[in-house]
Amino acid sequence: MPDNTERIEINTARGQERVPPGQYLVGDRWPVLTYGPTPDPDLATWTFSMDGLVENAFRVTWDEWREFPQVEVKADMHCVTSWSKLDNVWGGVPAKHLLSLANPKPEAEFFSAFCEGGYTTNLPVSELYEDDVLFATHHNGEPLSVSHGYPMRLVIPRLYAWKSAKWLRGLEFLAEDRSGFWEENGYHAYGDPWKEQRYSFSF
Repeated sequence: MPDNTERIEINTARGQERVPPGQYLVGDRWPVLTYGPTPDPDLATWTFSMDGLVENAFRVTWDEWREFPQVEVKADMHCVTSWSKLDNVWGGVPAKHLLSLANPKPEAEFFSAFCEGGYTTNLPVSELYEDDVLFATHHNGEPLSVSHGYPMRLVIPRLYAWKSAKWLRGLEFLAEDRSGFWEENGYHAYGDPWKEQRYSFSF
């Protein structure tokens, strides 16, 4: 990461027990869980976009993406399948910077994240304004591996990891919520690990 990278350490648990109920620690391991084939992104044709209910829709190439301000966020990660990995250092572009460029309209209350291969996930737009949310290209000082989302993934550490979508290609801002892949297949719409919001019948 560049020398001028801002560094932030986040207490993901926010006053609660650091490891959510029903979770176990994996130490240095980082399990790989993927539904469907692993893509092979080509940076020469890769683009990222923000559109929908925004004042300034945009699309950028990889070279343009690398010019954005960088941040490092130290935070824990919790998977819905019950493993937790502590003290991850994520490097990438802060979500707040991209929001300042796109300027979501007042009626944009939700977003859909879309990825290589057609995967999507959804959340309220307000989640993107938290300091720990970033669009990560690095993990613990190294570029993401393809199996973990290369070249870039969304990272929302305080929610279950399926919300931190791998192989991200853009966000669409919406007036109404639109369920993503796992949400349509029984997973919770929000996914708070401390409330064990694993599945849609858990609330």
